[in-house]
Amino acid sequence: MQTVFDPASSAAWNAIDTVLLDMDGTLLDLHFDNHFWLEHVPRRYAELRGISVAAAKKELERRYRSVEGTLDWYCLDYWSRELGLDIPLLKAEVEHLIRVHPQVPEFLDLLQAAGKTRVLVTNAHQKSLQLKMHKTALGDRLDLVVSAHDLGLPKENPAFWERLRRRVRFDPRRTLFVDDSVAVLESARSWGIRHLLHVLRPDSRQPARPRGDFAAVADFGSLTGGLRKFAQVLELSEEPGG
Repeated sequence: MQTVFDPASSAAWNAIDTVLLDMDGTLLDLHFDNHFWLEHVPRRYAELRGISVAAAKKELERRYRSVEGTLDWYCLDYWSRELGLDIPLLKAEVEHLIRVHPQVPEFLDLLQAAGKTRVLVTNAHQKSLQLKMHKTALGDRLDLVVSAHDLGLPKENPAFWERLRRRVRFDPRRTLFVDDSVAVLESARSWGIRHLLHVLRPDSRQPARPRGDFAAVADFGSLTGGLRKFAQVLELSEEPGG
């Protein structure tokens, strides 16, 4: 049965054992990816093809849409072959734009203090994942990292979650999944994950997205208060005589 997760409630964390976390737009600022695919790649593609940036953007938008929601959309090797560009190298050119959303490190540390399992579940290609983990050091604050490319399906496919459960032991009834994509959240809901949370402002340079039918937060500051109280109560209960 679907429930609505209350991000401000410390009591809500009693029902959670595992927290599945998206990366791009959730833990990390989506500005990097938006700038890379919508500005940086078109400029480099225009230079390669000898066309205008506007023409490059138009062609790339068509190509992006043709594979949106599939593993190819997220695959750096696919785009390197399709566009004749070294996509991982181009990402390294603008890696200074990779940023962790505010309050994310504190949130991950509080999850550990609260005894929750922290699993990164991302559609990002392994090469992109490696770059971002190296740049942010978030891997030190996660218990496990899983790329959809390891499982052969994107998160938009409900069958992805069954494959994930074979890799990661979790009870969907006691799992919270946090993502900025409505399509991915709907996929997780249809498979049976009970607690879902929508991040409304994945790109810090853009306004918050409209609130839909999922519990939602604009940023992780809305989560830390209730989680901190839960962790403090847990710590007190584990003290001798607590």
